[in-house]
Amino acid sequence: MIVETLLAGGANVALHDIDETAPAAYGESESLTVLAGELSARGPGKVVAVTGDITKEDDVAALVTRVEDTLGPIDILVNCAGGDIAAKGGKPNPNDALHISLEDAHAVMNRNFFGTMLMCRRVVPGMAQRRKGAVINFGSLNGHVGVSPEVVYGCAKAAILHYTRSLALEMRPHGVRVNAVSPGPTTTARFLATRQTDASMIDNVSLERYAKPAEIANAVAFLASDLSGFVSGQVLRVDGGMTLFPG
Repeated sequence: MIVETLLAGGANVALHDIDETAPAAYGESESLTVLAGELSARGPGKVVAVTGDITKEDDVAALVTRVEDTLGPIDILVNCAGGDIAAKGGKPNPNDALHISLEDAHAVMNRNFFGTMLMCRRVVPGMAQRRKGAVINFGSLNGHVGVSPEVVYGCAKAAILHYTRSLALEMRPHGVRVNAVSPGPTTTARFLATRQTDASMIDNVSLERYAKPAEIANAVAFLASDLSGFVSGQVLRVDGGMTLFPG
């Protein structure tokens, strides 16, 4: 939905996943390339598929080079890869503050925080040189409050949010804006497939419900657009008021 929303706003988009078959796991498409083709056919922008492990510097370098060779300089970077995923797949177990395995803790931090950092390190210098760009990192409500389980995931998201503020400070002189979106629970295909959901939270007309993917995508599009041209270093919590506190 983020890709569709950015395309509707006139952007060309690089669609990334760790490998070609990843979208098939949750019924999104038979492959990343097929999905990119389907989205390109809808127009108006162009979509290119790129694969790679964002926890590996060489993979990040290769996928960014392919994007720039195909679409040109990157003006918008959306770091939404992540998840509370163990080193060998699935959820870490145990998944609390004192007993999660170090292997799983490293995997969660790598997939979320260090992946975001590596993408920024590769893309943002070019934005700074051109004095133009918008970065949108993904936090989570877990990054704002104490949680259990998913403790390390929450810590990784908190780290992303603070990294966002720190990078925004460094980029002020260069005209590059760096912000974050912190979604509440959202009815993506992956969300619906990997947990037991509450049906009353899906179609509820109040704000006491799960977010719709389009609602998160609209927040990303706002932060990517000139409508937020003087907004940087901010965290936009898109959670229907689930986390209400100052700061």
